[in-house]
Parts: sequence; C-alpha cells; structure tokens
Amino acid sequence: MKKILVPIKMVLDANMRPRVKTDGSGIDLSGMKLSINPFCEIAVEEAVRLKEKGLAEEIIVISIGTAKAQDVLRQAMAMGADRARLIETDQPIEPLTAAKLIRFVAEEEKPDLIILGKQAVDDDCNQTGQMLAALLDWPQATFASALKMEADTLHVTREVDGGHQTLAMPLPAVVTTDLRLNEPRHCSLPNIMKARKKALDITPVSVCGVNIETRLNVLNVKSPEPRKPGRRVADANELVTELRTAGVI
Repeated sequence: MKKILVPIKMVLDANMRPRVKTDGSGIDLSGMKLSINPFCEIAVEEAVRLKEKGLAEEIIVISIGTAKAQDVLRQAMAMGADRARLIETDQPIEPLTAAKLIRFVAEEEKPDLIILGKQAVDDDCNQTGQMLAALLDWPQATFASALKMEADTLHVTREVDGGHQTLAMPLPAVVTTDLRLNEPRHCSLPNIMKARKKALDITPVSVCGVNIETRLNVLNVKSPEPRKPGRRVADANELVTELRTAGVI
C-alpha cells in the first residue's frame, strides 16, 4: 500500500458551547475555537499507525472549506501526515458534494485506501464515506473498530447492532472510523514545527468541476429548551408514584 488519503473536517471544538446566530440561520462560529472533527482525528491516527507499521508510504490529508481549514490540516500533519490539500470555498458543503470533491482528489492522487470519520459532529449526517465509495465503485467498511492488513487484503472489524462483524476486502477501499478504533496522539512541539514546513496545496473549488449548490434549505435553527430542574423525593414509593403520574411507567 503506497498512499492513504484521509479527508478531515473542521468543526466547532468539542469543548465549546454552540451559539445560535441571532437570525436563527445557523451556528455562530465567530470567535469560537475550531478543531478537527473527532472521528476524522481518529482516521488520521489510524493512517499514521499503518505507516509506522510499514504498511503505507505516504499519507495525504484533505479538507474542504475556508482558508481557516489550513489550521486543522497543519494539525493533521503534526500528527504524522506527509502533506495536505485544501479545496478552498466559502460555501457550505453538503455530504454528496463533499464526496464528489474527495473523488476529484482521489482520481488525481490514486490512493490505495481512503479512511475518514464515520460522521462529523456538527451535522451528524454519516453519509460522505458511503457516498464516496459508491461514486468510486470501491468496496467499503463503515464503523470500523479495528483494521488489519494481510498480504493485499484489508480486514476490518466493524460494530453492528448484534456485536462485531469482520469484513475482508481488496484494495483500494473506503473505511469510516468509529470511536473505539484508537485514541489519537497528542502533537509534540517538534512535530508541530515540522508540520509548518510540509507541503499544503490549495485548490479553488471552481476548478474541480463539481456543482456545489446546496440542495437543502435551513428554515430555522434554535437552541434546545432549557431542562427543568430536578427535585428530591422522600423515598422509592414517592418516586414510583411520580413516574406513574408522568406516564413513564
């Protein structure tokens, strides 16, 4: 296996509290900390581990978004990716559009494996990996909790409703990562400095030949209703009575 392509997405940092725009059109990201989507970070870590085992020669990370996305690409390179590509656009990108843009890069780079997070924590769509595999006509394994290479065959253990399932597939293939696949490493200062010197190619979305027009219209975004405060009950009997009154039991 020579190349691994890892698409990553920049999202609101998990430690930040989302803030809705005053006009209700979406989430206000101004002045907020942005980071790599946690599932994407797991994908980068797994690619780096495969390379450290001698199973890959080069790792390319790609992101789609504004110039600010260079920050998360540099972070991925500090983790161990060799170079990065940014498809630059200010427009919101839907899963199918993202899959088509990743396919554009894949056709240029010709990777042996594409590994990406199963979903992004901002929209929770869980669609891009599956759409990408269909567009490329490659085998796919979703919700991966373990990866193993044997000869030219990739063995993927994935989490399903009934437990675990292991699939064997030839390369090239698409794999989406689950939380239990690994624990991403922390970036050391020397690696952060080295990442600044690694290649980062910027491609305007206009040259990709992909229609990025949105197909979904957001009607309104609002914060969830605040939770009502709880109260103490005297004993188990009172608790059961309250639950019955509320129709819970």
